[in-house]
Amino acid sequence: MAYTLQIGQRAPDFHLLATDGKWYTLQDFAHAQTLVLFFTCNHCPYVIGSDENTRLIAEKYRDHGVAFVGINANSTTAYEEDSYAHMVERMQIHQFPWVYLHDETQQLATTYGALRTPHFYVFDGERKLIYTGRAIDSPRDTSQMKTHELDDALRQHLAHEPISIPVTNPIGCNIKWAGKDKKWMPAEACDLV
Repeated sequence: MAYTLQIGQRAPDFHLLATDGKWYTLQDFAHAQTLVLFFTCNHCPYVIGSDENTRLIAEKYRDHGVAFVGINANSTTAYEEDSYAHMVERMQIHQFPWVYLHDETQQLATTYGALRTPHFYVFDGERKLIYTGRAIDSPRDTSQMKTHELDDALRQHLAHEPISIPVTNPIGCNIKWAGKDKKWMPAEACDLV
């Protein structure tokens, strides 16, 4: 069995606390025709470097029924900056156009097979996976960006076209797992393509 969620699989449900103090499940986003879930965090330079690009994509497609949901699964044993309190502070400062969830137990990251921050998963109206991987090819420095696979996937999906590149390798820091070295990744984790 593959480590990460495969194209065509349905989005696993969750029950997670967001930075607005509310608990969310998959059903809370039932209004969205397309759902983008992405594993992110507070400290990662690849996340910080690409947050404004992600904001632009979220805002570009918001009126087309696309909802974005960020999920922080990083353990604070590696980076205290990834704590829930810092998540709340970060959202207050940056006012990102997405719900920001805390996967404190890391169960959702395990279920989805999240590899890095950021790692994007795009689901259609039936919540079947249609794209997974990176948003762009240079998340740490968007001035060097040459490809924009997330934007391409959303544009193609909304135009009822097949996704030309449905799977890419996410680029970023690995998920910080509780009780493990900062660089540790599960043995079964591997590149997607």
